[in-house]
Amino acid sequence: MRLYVTALNPNDSLTQGFLPAARALGCEVTLLTDQPERHAGVEALRTDVRDARAVIDAVARHHRPDAIFSASDHVQPETALAAAYFGLPGKDWRACLTAKNKALTRRALAAAGVEQVRSATLPPGQPPPGDLPFPVVVKPREGVASEEVMLATDAGELARALAGIRERRPGATLVAEEYLEGPLRTLETLGDGHALHVLGGFRTTLGPLPHFIEERLDWNPAAAETATGAGGRIEAAAREHVLRALAAVGVGFGACHTEYALTAHGPRIIEINYRLIGDNCDFLLAELLGVPLFEQILRVHLGEPAQAPPSVTGHGAAVSLVAPRSGVVKSGPGEVAETIGGVRLRHRPLRAPGDTVELTHTNRDYLGVVRAAGPDRAAVDHALASFRARTPWVVE
Repeated sequence: MRLYVTALNPNDSLTQGFLPAARALGCEVTLLTDQPERHAGVEALRTDVRDARAVIDAVARHHRPDAIFSASDHVQPETALAAAYFGLPGKDWRACLTAKNKALTRRALAAAGVEQVRSATLPPGQPPPGDLPFPVVVKPREGVASEEVMLATDAGELARALAGIRERRPGATLVAEEYLEGPLRTLETLGDGHALHVLGGFRTTLGPLPHFIEERLDWNPAAAETATGAGGRIEAAAREHVLRALAAVGVGFGACHTEYALTAHGPRIIEINYRLIGDNCDFLLAELLGVPLFEQILRVHLGEPAQAPPSVTGHGAAVSLVAPRSGVVKSGPGEVAETIGGVRLRHRPLRAPGDTVELTHTNRDYLGVVRAAGPDRAAVDHALASFRARTPWVVE
């Protein structure tokens, strides 16, 4: 079987998740990327993966494909178009584009009667409308990783936020939308175009406003379809709301990571990321489910039905270790894999001693990610606290 994977920068999800999974399935893998020199150990063809025509041409000149897949946020529509051109299983390119473009997402959800969220699209140089309901959140229309996402509580703060973002991204189209206040959740799904399975979800903890950097995700057992009790009923209603939203956008094939808020007016979608959850939570999700998740996702793209997930027992959390200040990394833990008190703990360093850190208030400020899975939250919390106390990152 020949699997083509489109990619930009190398990341753990690709290099430690999907590529090993593809080899385990017996696939011959060809990577299509604009940076082949950064991807060692795999056949890589230089390709403008942001252009579907270039992806199609690269595949057509190489070998007959059995699947074309991407784990990247940025090239889902192009990858879906290429898969469709060769008659392969894949996502609907229109759904990929609608999910990626936050303005199109809002329009699709409103048109389907799923929810109404006040939002305005701001092309370069265009001022915001005067009737936005403060507080508002301003962000790039196709942004990722909390980059350039800011909360503004009045017109002055909004003007300053817009000016700063436009100075750094002069050609970017932005969106400004009402702030969705309430507990943050994720819903993780896997579909094959016919059945859509809920894998589970996480409770998200953010750092201090006005930025929106994710600092911790905890497994949310109430996201499972078997949840009971008052909390379970609230989460069940939210789950059904998210599934209606995904249907409105056209999401139903492969993995999807959806973020939403439990507001006073009901659940509201924050964004739909038509790919697997990242920042090492993908590995945590696979560990909690106890299944070869990366292989299962690739099997769907190879034409097999999606597998229903098993129930999860125990607790899991992923903590992003955020740099406390700009400076030089003096010390920090390396790769760690240990089991203490029934808790399996893994630390993945993202920086090294000697690196210079300039705070951006995004995921780029992460020094490392530590994930832990164990019998209950108390045990997981204890293991995480112990690890952080004995092996701190030091930035001066």
